Amino acid sequence: MFSGIIEEFATVVATRKDRENIDFSLTCSFVDELTIDQSVAHNGVCLTVVSIDLQQKTYIVTAMKETLDRSNLGLLKVGDKVNVERSMLMNGRLDGHIVQGHVDQTARCIDMQDADGSTYFTFQYDFDPEMARHGYFTVDKGSVTVNGVSLTVCRPTRDTFQVAIIPYTFEHTNFCDIQVGSVVNIEFDIIGKYIARMQQL
Repeated sequence: MFSGIIEEFATVVATRKDRENIDFSLTCSFVDELTIDQSVAHNGVCLTVVSIDLQQKTYIVTAMKETLDRSNLGLLKVGDKVNVERSMLMNGRLDGHIVQGHVDQTARCIDMQDADGSTYFTFQYDFDPEMARHGYFTVDKGSVTVNGVSLTVCRPTRDTFQVAIIPYTFEHTNFCDIQVGSVVNIEFDIIGKYIARMQQL
């Protein structure tokens, strides 16, 4: 379980294809605090730490085919920045929203607008009416997770939504690398999914 409050970004130092899986080797400031089997969200995808090299200050996580099909992780290359967040501690404030680390699909940035200091990003995703019946959509002022970042939805349409990124978030997450055309991971709000399911039952 995560909150969508990014700790920092890790840097991809190596990738290795293993049949349908990809092993990602990354480095970040808290490598020496990680343990094998620990869950860490990478661009919003919950992945398990499978190896740690304290001398090289790197760790390895594995993404399986299902994860690669639903997320942007398969597009990562050496040098790319990845938003990372360790699992949530249950003894403090929940600053973001409840994030599972189960990415639903990808979206593409289709517009960026300066907001006199902040930036409005507009994302478009493939709309599926059947999935929408199960809560896979956005609502105005609702929550959405983009590359693991907990954000508030603005101006949602059938297949697009906007988010406003303040300078701090821009500088401390990989939003600094997002441009028009960039592919991001999105996780729709779990509360909406439960409400949709309850209505069906």
